[in-house]
Amino acid sequence: MIRDEEDQTERQRSGESPNGETHSAAALPAHLTGPDDRAAGASNAAAGASKAVSKDSAAPGASAGPAAPPPSGDGTGVSERLEGDEPLLAARAHRPSDLVRFLIGTLGIAVVLGIAYFAHGTTAGLEKDIDKGAGQAPPLVISITAVVASIAVLLVPVAFAIERLVKRDGLRIADGVLAAVLAHGVSLAVALWVAEAAPAPIQDALTKSAPSGGLTDPVHNYLGPVIAYMTAVGMARRPRWRVLLWVVLLTDALSVLASGYMTTLAIILTLLIGWSVAYGTLYAVGSPNVRPTGQNLLAGLRRVGFRPVSALHTEEPALAPGGGDRGEKGDHERGRRYLVTLEDGAPLDVTIVDREQQAHGYFYRAWRRLMLRGISTRRSSQSLRQALEQEALLAYAAIAAGANAPKLIATSELGPDAVMLVYEHIGGRPLEALPDDEITDELMRAAWRQVKALQSRRIAHRRLTGEALVVDRSGAVFLTDLRGGEIAAGDLVLLMDIAQLLTTFGLRVGPERAVAAALDVLGPDAIADSLPLLQPIALNRGTRSMLRRLAKQRADREREAVLAASRARKEARAKGGAPSGDRKIERAEKNLDKRAIDEALEEVREEDLLTRIRQEVLRIRPEAEITPARLERIRPRTLVSIIAGTLAAYLLLSQLTDVPLAGLFDAHWGWVAAAVLCSAASYLAAALSLLGFVPEKVPFWRTVSAQVAGSFVKLVAPAAIGGVALNTRFLQRSGLRPGHAVASVGVSQLFGLGSHVLLLLGFGYLTGKEHSASIPPSRTVIAGLLTAAVLALIVTAIPALRKFVTTRVRSLFAGVVPRMLDVVQRPRKLASGIGGMLLLTVVFVLCLYASIRAFGGEVSFVVVATVFLAGNALGSAAPTPGGIGAVEGALILGLTTVGKLDGATATSAVLMFRALTFWLPVLPGWVAFTRLTQRKLL
Repeated sequence: MIRDEEDQTERQRSGESPNGETHSAAALPAHLTGPDDRAAGASNAAAGASKAVSKDSAAPGASAGPAAPPPSGDGTGVSERLEGDEPLLAARAHRPSDLVRFLIGTLGIAVVLGIAYFAHGTTAGLEKDIDKGAGQAPPLVISITAVVASIAVLLVPVAFAIERLVKRDGLRIADGVLAAVLAHGVSLAVALWVAEAAPAPIQDALTKSAPSGGLTDPVHNYLGPVIAYMTAVGMARRPRWRVLLWVVLLTDALSVLASGYMTTLAIILTLLIGWSVAYGTLYAVGSPNVRPTGQNLLAGLRRVGFRPVSALHTEEPALAPGGGDRGEKGDHERGRRYLVTLEDGAPLDVTIVDREQQAHGYFYRAWRRLMLRGISTRRSSQSLRQALEQEALLAYAAIAAGANAPKLIATSELGPDAVMLVYEHIGGRPLEALPDDEITDELMRAAWRQVKALQSRRIAHRRLTGEALVVDRSGAVFLTDLRGGEIAAGDLVLLMDIAQLLTTFGLRVGPERAVAAALDVLGPDAIADSLPLLQPIALNRGTRSMLRRLAKQRADREREAVLAASRARKEARAKGGAPSGDRKIERAEKNLDKRAIDEALEEVREEDLLTRIRQEVLRIRPEAEITPARLERIRPRTLVSIIAGTLAAYLLLSQLTDVPLAGLFDAHWGWVAAAVLCSAASYLAAALSLLGFVPEKVPFWRTVSAQVAGSFVKLVAPAAIGGVALNTRFLQRSGLRPGHAVASVGVSQLFGLGSHVLLLLGFGYLTGKEHSASIPPSRTVIAGLLTAAVLALIVTAIPALRKFVTTRVRSLFAGVVPRMLDVVQRPRKLASGIGGMLLLTVVFVLCLYASIRAFGGEVSFVVVATVFLAGNALGSAAPTPGGIGAVEGALILGLTTVGKLDGATATSAVLMFRALTFWLPVLPGWVAFTRLTQRKLL
């Protein structure tokens, strides 16, 4: 850190423009005083400048500049000291954009190899054309050009390294050397793979006969490391070096192609390897943090004509009085902000935006851009100049529209990696910092008037949260944080602004006052038109987080009310004496319990904020459209369906690669029909077994549909997990309280486990000693069991994890025993549950038995039952979706060892059984899952 401070001091003494290329230890920024306090002290900041404390002396490792910098070069004698706490910066930043470029480069390498493999004729024709054109060039010119280019490719990186070392930027050079070494290793590995193990079409596309004999190299020897080095050190961000770089690279590549020592695809592959390895290295080790410090800011302000005295880094408090989360964006999305006092004149508000802040939230913006349709979001990859131009344009447009917004008076770059925007100082407090009693109706109307001014010129703000609304001392409302705005905005985006501000005010003052203030300014039509956009996905991320927090608080209150009512009823029954044993009286007591719980819920139940806002608007415009607009391009359910379908197709094809499909058409179709009927009957049996442990009334055919939907869920979850989650969700949606739903499913699982073990022991005994050969589990089963064992050991060894798991398990099965007692007291329900489980096992065994007979196999029913029960148990323990691979392997092995079937018959029978019970029901399962979800039953 001392070296970095000396480097910066040396740059300032030499008169070089600071570029922020310093590195400091990681630390958390400290909280400062509120904006009002800073504004109140701004007028006498110049007088107190001599008392300002330099942060370099206060915090070791901070890169805020030297402790006592020399006077400015303009002769003013102004000290470059900083007031307040200059935040300590991390030495390195891991930018998501580097990761994205690495992934793009890796994908490009795969595409090149794919072209080499599948488009062999095209690549061969291209090489012939290049050889024909190169043959017309004079050999002497090609040789001289190749020698000069080879020397230049090596000299340019050395020259750039010397230039950077002179300016004391050794960390970048170290990153470049590391990337070059890794790129060389990857190039050697790829060359070895192409020579030894690559398919013949790839070898032919990447190599050819060399003029000197032998084959050419599939990857250039030194071009890949040079590209990796130049990319990692950041030569592309310096215009003069960038031009020189591309001239040298293109010259060298063309000379190598013309001389016949490389193929076109080999050159492209080399470029992609160097580029990908460079960005992979930068993301792995982190790029040097070049965020400009306050000292760089003061120097930049002097370059644009200001005479700064001090710069106070401002930081908003993390929590607003209303409970809103202010720390979500912080400096990352809004840029670092400074209050700058001048030698003469009013203070300034300065915002600094650098590349690290641009990278923050990259994947979130990319995901929103992918998932939402009809909404133009900010580009996930945006250059600093584009960000500067966008914010400047929005600032001028907002003022031209007549809205109160900070006046932008200057912009400038702070080196190659940061920009600054200079605004007139407002001196107010953000809405989030105001107490609830200070948010008056007039203040809200003033805010709505600013939004109306923007919308009159088709300007969208896109971030109308409490942070973006600043109230000055006179009560005027200013719109800040315009970086995410949009000009010439569409109706959808403008209505989203209205929905966002309605929610922002509703969170602070309630829906009644929030809607009333909006109606006074915008009128009922505009507010009613925004109702379809009043949905969480259209709101700011921080607002969605607050709505989720409020929903959790409502759920907690409802749960406490239910528990309190249950305790009160238990105490009342205890005071009434022992139960009489009369079933009518017991039924009446249960009805009283249910009524007490319902009344308790009704007392504490309240609608969510968005629903209450809609209700307020509907009182003025009853005919308003409230159906939520379709904003999602791809819904999560659709995405899961696509992933599940792709996975299913891949797994199915992988199982069929070694199977003689022609033999499947020789099956006995009568037995196939019997197997189909048994598979269909399994869903009826599953519904009976579930409903048998649910004392409440649940529609039977709806339960059957839920079991069919479980066939689709098995594709994305292990066999022992997917069904439990789906049944629990289904029972909750059918009217059961969460605790009762979990308890019912838990009871059914316990009875199912017990019946499975008893049936396995019984059929195993009946099979006889002559068929008692053990069924060794497959590698997948062993891996799954070992993984489960290791996880169990880890959980039991770490006290925090052990407490977390035991607490969750205890709460999950707390109601299983009482639920079991309720079921035992109902013989009809108990018979339905146990009978359904037995029937489910029988129809599965019959389906497997019919599949065996369809291919001419002869195995006793008892042996088939034993193999099925054992194989299904082993397969269920596997962590793969639906036990894929484990179930098939266990059943085939069991039928060949215990049932003495030949391998071909066993394989065909098991694949037919799995097709009828797992693969073919996927499509109807998807239909049932989609239908139940649309009807809010899942």
